[in-house]
Amino acid sequence: MKTTVVCGLLGSGKTTFIRNLVKDRSGKTVVLVNDFGKAGIDGEIFSAGGIESVELPSGCVCCTLKFDLITTVQRIVKQFSPEHLLIEPSGVASPSGVLEALESAGMGSASVIGIVDAVEFTELYESGMYGSFFQDQIVNSDLIMVNKTDLADDTAIAAAERLIASINPRAILFRTLNAVINIPLPEAPLHRHIHPGTCHFPFETISLPISSKKALSSFTAFFDGLARGRFGSVARAKALVNTLEGPYRFDSTYGKVDVVRFDKEVVSSRLVVIGEGLDSTGIEKTVRSSQLRD
Repeated sequence: MKTTVVCGLLGSGKTTFIRNLVKDRSGKTVVLVNDFGKAGIDGEIFSAGGIESVELPSGCVCCTLKFDLITTVQRIVKQFSPEHLLIEPSGVASPSGVLEALESAGMGSASVIGIVDAVEFTELYESGMYGSFFQDQIVNSDLIMVNKTDLADDTAIAAAERLIASINPRAILFRTLNAVINIPLPEAPLHRHIHPGTCHFPFETISLPISSKKALSSFTAFFDGLARGRFGSVARAKALVNTLEGPYRFDSTYGKVDVVRFDKEVVSSRLVVIGEGLDSTGIEKTVRSSQLRD
C-alpha cells in the first residue's frame, strides 16, 4: 500500500489537493482525515465528492491521538485494503509526529506532500508566530507545492521558493493554482530520517452544531466578523451550513472569507473556529441568537 501524508498550515489547500488528486486517479484510495475540532468537516466534503474517507476528529494525530492514528490505519488496511492511503492531518499537526506514528504502526515509509500558501508563507515564517511548525513541515516534505500562485505576485512566489530551498534543498518544488498538480507523486524514500519537531500549537477550538437554517447573507456577515477579529484572533474558521438559500461551505483563513455552494444537502450543519483569545460566549450567542435570522 502506498501511503502519502499531505501536510500544510490551516487553509493552505490540503483538502482541495486531495479532491483533485483522487478524482483523476484510478485504484482504491482511502483518505484518513484528522480535523482539530470535535465537529469534523473535511470528511463530509470528501464524501460529497464520492471519496472514501475515515474521520479521526477531536484531537491531534501527532500527540494525543497518535495511538488512535495507528489503530485506525491498521483498521483501514484490514477493512478496505486500499492501494493508496492518503493522510490529511490537522493543519496544526506536525508532520514528524505523524511519520513517527506510522513507523510505530509498521507501515514502512510514507511520502510527504507539503503545501504552502504563496501569499502568506514567507511573512508567516519570518514572523515566528507558528514556532517551528514550518521548519518541521518543510524539512520532512518530499514535494512542496507553492499554492495559490494566482493570488501572489512574482516577488512573493520567488521569496517563498528561496526560503523553502534554503530549508530543504532536496525537496521538489512545484507552483500550483487551486492545488492542481500534473506530475507523478514522489515515491516514499527507502530510508527516511524523520526530523523531529514540536507538536501542534496550543490553539483554542470551538465546535458548534447549528440547529436551524440561517439566511446566507447573515451567516456570511458573521464570517466576515470572524475574519475581522470581532471574536478574537481566528486562525481558521470553517462551516457546513444548510442556509435558507441552500447548502453552503464557509471558510476563513488569514482574514479572507470564502463562501461556496456545497455539492449536496449538509448532513448536520456545524461550525469550527480555531484561534487564540477566542470569545467563545460571543460566538455561541451570535450563532444561536436572532442576530442570525432563521
